[in-house]
Amino acid sequence: MKHPAKIVLILVVVLGSVLFSCRRIEEYPIEPAITYDDFVLLLNTNTGKTDRGVLSIAYTDGDGDLGLDPADTLPPFDKGSDYYYNFLVKYYEKQNGTFVEVPLLSWNPEQQQYDTITFNGRFPNLTPEHGNKNIKGVIQDTLYVNNPLSDFDTIKYKVSIYDRALHLSNEVETPEIVIIK
Repeated sequence: MKHPAKIVLILVVVLGSVLFSCRRIEEYPIEPAITYDDFVLLLNTNTGKTDRGVLSIAYTDGDGDLGLDPADTLPPFDKGSDYYYNFLVKYYEKQNGTFVEVPLLSWNPEQQQYDTITFNGRFPNLTPEHGNKNIKGVIQDTLYVNNPLSDFDTIKYKVSIYDRALHLSNEVETPEIVIIK
């Protein structure tokens, strides 16, 4: 009776090995590609306004060279360079029926003037340590949505990313986002 159980166990192991070895490995181009995934508004319960939202984009990359290490600050990733940020975000407001890219300003009390701020950011190194370098996943970023210097209540974002080889992804945009001011 023990022999049939061993044979079944061996067949299960062999069949499982065959099935897992036949898994098709997904392949992607070496340039990063992104798609819009979601945007969730977060209501500030103290003020009754929507101050922030969470943007989600899905990505693929064929050679896995997405993200930067904290030490990546030498050219071409140095501060002030076009490649310092690898997560690029443009902010738009719907003004009189047309979306217009708006620079965001913040008061600088030391210099008594407005400074331009950015939603651009740096996301960490996502390269797998071993095996297949084809990667896919979702990046989420929390963004402020309520421009205090504007009366307009409908916005959207356009987003793209760079990989370490300086390949720029396609650009995706959110749908219209109506905020509570």
